[in-house]
Amino acid sequence: MKKILLLLTVLCYCISMSSQVMRAEELEKYAKEKYGDSWVEAAETLSSQLTLDKNNSLTYTQIVDCGKATKEQLYVILNYWFTATFNDANSVIKLNDKELGTIIGEGFVDGISEHLGGMSRYKVSITPIIKVDIKDTKIRITYTLQYYNIIKVIGGGIISAFSDGTQRPQTNIEKWPIDTCYPFAEKDKHKAKKTSSKALVMAHAYSNVIMDKIEEVVKNGLVGNENDDW
Repeated sequence: MKKILLLLTVLCYCISMSSQVMRAEELEKYAKEKYGDSWVEAAETLSSQLTLDKNNSLTYTQIVDCGKATKEQLYVILNYWFTATFNDANSVIKLNDKELGTIIGEGFVDGISEHLGGMSRYKVSITPIIKVDIKDTKIRITYTLQYYNIIKVIGGGIISAFSDGTQRPQTNIEKWPIDTCYPFAEKDKHKAKKTSSKALVMAHAYSNVIMDKIEEVVKNGLVGNENDDW
């Protein structure tokens, strides 16, 4: 009975959580504090430390020592965290296999970078895949991002404000593979050096945030008192 009441308490807390995933403006503040506000310079520095994987994706892996926690205990708390975090149309759980010990979620951060040009404007978002493999006493976190999600409005730039209204803006949905964007591509094929630079710094910062939050959860619990001593 104690365990059931404890799990119900934790579940209610999880459902009410809204701070597990950063909004773009919060992430930008975090990224500037950590890497500075020169996006191109920060991206160039990061790119010298990063290597794309065999699929040309940006992939980070971290193994977390979880003390004496069993696979089942870790699964329960991570299952609740993923359920609370990936619970809308944009952030979803892709796989949840208790026996295998694997949970996979697709995150979403809207508007990590934007561009307003003369003839067009576009917004960059990311949908990283966050995978956690669970064993007794440890977990492995893998964060993967293969492309940037782009909403481009052609004819929606600054010049459009002076048009006679006869030309309607055209909206295109695009995916920009990371290896085609600056700084991994010296000549950014999208001609969006600054925008791509900011996107990389923000995506990298988000990987730090996600991994820190997951590590905090498995080491200290969701509320800090998840035990049977009560």
